[in-house]
Amino acid sequence: MNAMSGRNHYRAVFISDIHLGTRGCRGDFLLDFLRSVSCDRLFLVGDIVDGWRLRKSWYWDETHDLIIRQIVRMARSGCEVIYIPGNHDEMFRAWLPLGLEIAGIKLRAEGEHITADGRRLLVTHGDAFDSVVRYAKFLALLGDWAYMVALGLNRWFNAIRCRLGQPYWSLSAWLKRQVKEAVKAIDRFEHALAGEARRRGFDGVVCGHIHHAEMRMVDGILYINDGDWVESCTALVEHADGKLELIDWAEVNRLSFHSTRDARITAPA
Repeated sequence: MNAMSGRNHYRAVFISDIHLGTRGCRGDFLLDFLRSVSCDRLFLVGDIVDGWRLRKSWYWDETHDLIIRQIVRMARSGCEVIYIPGNHDEMFRAWLPLGLEIAGIKLRAEGEHITADGRRLLVTHGDAFDSVVRYAKFLALLGDWAYMVALGLNRWFNAIRCRLGQPYWSLSAWLKRQVKEAVKAIDRFEHALAGEARRRGFDGVVCGHIHHAEMRMVDGILYINDGDWVESCTALVEHADGKLELIDWAEVNRLSFHSTRDARITAPA
């Protein structure tokens, strides 16, 4: 705990797949999380802004603005913020050769993080290891459409759960886990990332992209997916001693999210 701020302090925080610009983004959950923590390094591991969706139709609410402001505030207060664009915010990849730093936020193609106990972690969004995105973008876009339909159902489902006094639960994530081919694809993705980390001499890899939070050893390499803020509402944090932990923010605060979005976003930072 940071005594000065009253927030939980971590050596590093990793978040990805926020998908700002979509109605499925749980910006209220993320804003609450960001306001409750401080860290030495913040990794934004891709798909922070959803350029695919914004090109089709514009959606941007007050919470999305507040999230950007909070991240900039963290950068200006001494936190090193590293932004690694993903496939949905690939428009920022054109700026990578310039080595830009915007409002204290560093744009990088990938990152490297050394934990307090000396482990070297490769940090990458992960879409380069997804054969659908890499070789058949049309299929990926079709999948994106189906995914948005599932997320629409998810909003209605959780609206009903909220009225019944039940905590947030991701219907879309549950549906994905029931599809056998999706489970196989996740396993292939994990092995591909672990193999790349081993080839390059890293002890582990941190990624996003597939919206499936996970931390496990894969062929002797520590594979960590920090999840997303659409379905799982998870973040990876590193404690002072180097311990790595996946935090499911919706689960940890399952009783606190019965309030409306407006009530949460107007709370003091």
